[in-house]
Amino acid sequence: MATRILVAFDESSQSTAALRHALSTYPDAEVLVLHVNDPREWSTGDGMDGFYYSEEAFERSKESAERLLAEAEALAGEYDVEVETVAEIGRTAPTIIRCAEERDVDHVVLGSHGRRGLARFLLGSVAERVARRSPGSVTIVREEEPADG
Repeated sequence: MATRILVAFDESSQSTAALRHALSTYPDAEVLVLHVNDPREWSTGDGMDGFYYSEEAFERSKESAERLLAEAEALAGEYDVEVETVAEIGRTAPTIIRCAEERDVDHVVLGSHGRRGLARFLLGSVAERVARRSPGSVTIVREEEPADG
């Protein structure tokens, strides 16, 4: 049984489902909720390394992370569980893996959009990269995209 779980958390319904899964499946585990603030989401242009960093956008992203982590704590309260929250800056998959290694996590839970085919290939899959490189086991809570047509 997992004793220390990391749940990757963002604004998606998939991450909310992942947190609910972790809280209901592992009620006695220590739960760490991680939000990764990826600079590529608040950077633009063709500056150094291809990006210009906007201080204003960065501040908004930090405020958003604080709000999201407060939501995660409130959700955990519904399960009568206290969680540890942390916000990190970096590329999503490597940051999740590094955090899991550094904090001695034995299980990672994260959501996935459930993309298939070309969409998955073009967009990449954070969940897949984490599953391949995680130091412990991984549960992917998947939500399928609606079918076209």
